[in-house]
Amino acid sequence: MTVSIVDYGLGNLGSVSNMLRRIGAEVRTVDTPEGVLESDRVLLPGIGAFDEGMRRLHDKDLVDPLREFAASGRPLFGICLGMQLLLDSSEEGEARGLGLIPGGSARFDDSSGIRVPHMGWSSADPTREDALVAGLPEDRRFYFVHSYRVIPDDAAAILATTDYGVEFASMVRSGSVMGAQFHPEKSHTFGMTIMRNFAQL
Repeated sequence: MTVSIVDYGLGNLGSVSNMLRRIGAEVRTVDTPEGVLESDRVLLPGIGAFDEGMRRLHDKDLVDPLREFAASGRPLFGICLGMQLLLDSSEEGEARGLGLIPGGSARFDDSSGIRVPHMGWSSADPTREDALVAGLPEDRRFYFVHSYRVIPDDAAAILATTDYGVEFASMVRSGSVMGAQFHPEKSHTFGMTIMRNFAQL
């Protein structure tokens, strides 16, 4: 049960590593193409802006290895910005994303009076049964901090939804590639369940 966390300078590696260790996972940090490609499962964290995230992945020559890793069928999990980087593009910038799940990200519309960014605790409601969301209780709540919402081209990629003025995809999954918009490492036992499920895939 080994999880490799991608270190490209924009992730909350300490908190993510600590939660994974609490659920009994062996944790590695990887920042080279070889490190990614030799992994059993990869977690792509992220805090910040879309273009900066992609720039840093390119600077470390990690873009093609992440695509190759995903093509191998091994589990790849993006959280927060990491989930948005899985897609093709974002309204936040001009860079091309990893392109592992077709779609893009759009900014929340604050004209209806909602506050942007979406910050705080919200539910995430699974759209189907899946090993990544198994065992979540009815009162599940997760911690969000984001201004952009993911819009997959294919609704079948949506694994869970959250309502914040509009219903949006708070989790996605397409094959072995999956993402969560919230911060599992800040979401107490609910996030721990998600992390344990991922580590056991």
